[in-house]
Amino acid sequence: MPWNKNEYPDSMKNLDKDVREKAIQIANALLNEGYEDGKAIPIAIDRAKMAAGKD
Repeated sequence: MPWNKNEYPDSMKNLDKDVREKAIQIANALLNEGYEDGKAIPIAIDRAKMAAGKD
């Protein structure tokens, strides 16, 4: 299921807005590559935090 800035996984709700938006973008890209939700979400959050320097 693709996500957007209004509908995203609960695990992203406490992220800063900029980190959350990046995580959504990354998660959607991972889904397009064939990842399952359960794998795409944590990977996307980690990568978005790293990109924002908040790891």
